Amino acid sequence: MRVLVAGAAGAIGRPLVPQLLDAGHEVHATTRKPTRATELSAAGAVSEVVDFLEPGAADALLERVRPDVVIDELTSLPHDYDPRKAESAYVHNNRIRSEGTGALLAAAEKHGVQRYILQSVAFIYAPGSSGLRSETDPVWSDAPDPFADAIATLVENERIVAESSAFTGVTLRYGFLYGPGTWYESGGSTTVAIQKRRLPLIGGGTGVNSLVHVGDAVAATVCATVYGKGIYNVVDDDPASFSELVPELARILGAKQPMRIPRWLGRIIAGGYLVEAATRMPGASNAKAKAELGWAPILPSWREGMRDFRDSYPSGSQH
Repeated sequence: MRVLVAGAAGAIGRPLVPQLLDAGHEVHATTRKPTRATELSAAGAVSEVVDFLEPGAADALLERVRPDVVIDELTSLPHDYDPRKAESAYVHNNRIRSEGTGALLAAAEKHGVQRYILQSVAFIYAPGSSGLRSETDPVWSDAPDPFADAIATLVENERIVAESSAFTGVTLRYGFLYGPGTWYESGGSTTVAIQKRRLPLIGGGTGVNSLVHVGDAVAATVCATVYGKGIYNVVDDDPASFSELVPELARILGAKQPMRIPRWLGRIIAGGYLVEAATRMPGASNAKAKAELGWAPILPSWREGMRDFRDSYPSGSQH
């Protein structure tokens, strides 16, 4: 099949391109930067330099390429993410996910795309009751800013993908990514924050993280080019509370254990979203993805994947 990867220079896009090529697909890979285009071409893809925020860019690209499958990995969060500056970081990210994805979706419907795979997140669910969330559980409609706008953007994109009669829509709700190109790689912003004791445990640290190695996220995405319809949580088998995750990562890194601070101080230091996430966020179940995509994480637990903060991709096969 001819597959278009939009946002191919990101954490998922870079390893996704060679996996798609290995699966026998013709791959067209987009980036906004000519320097990244050279890298994508070297990997074997047809590189396309495109800014999806430019009027008509998505339509012109899809009219020319005519892909069978579009994989939408458009995102724009900085690699050196600072929770204290989350509001400014999300402004452009929300724009690329609304205007950029909006243009790409319209072009996909117009130009005969058969399958559209959308990136979303598994930390979108409403807090409250205990237990892991499935894909039918309610999303966090009253999340604190700036995540409220981000969730609204994702939900609208998911709705369009699900309701389109022009193509088969698949939404992959990835867990917190770790591995190469993520905030959890060696030198990544979260890793550095833990090493410098800048990521405290807030309140009881009872919020739950569902993580996934970027290589396993890529494997699920390759499966979705053929299998599945609807929404899938792409997470590992080992959800972890903040009170469990952060101290263990500090131990692995040989860093001092994190400080503990009350919720009120966390709001001052880090803002309302991080406080709510650290104390109330629920984890997500991957049962549906396993059953319908024929996928399972090669690294079933972040404990294994982060043991040496491996900056390589897990190898294995799906289907």
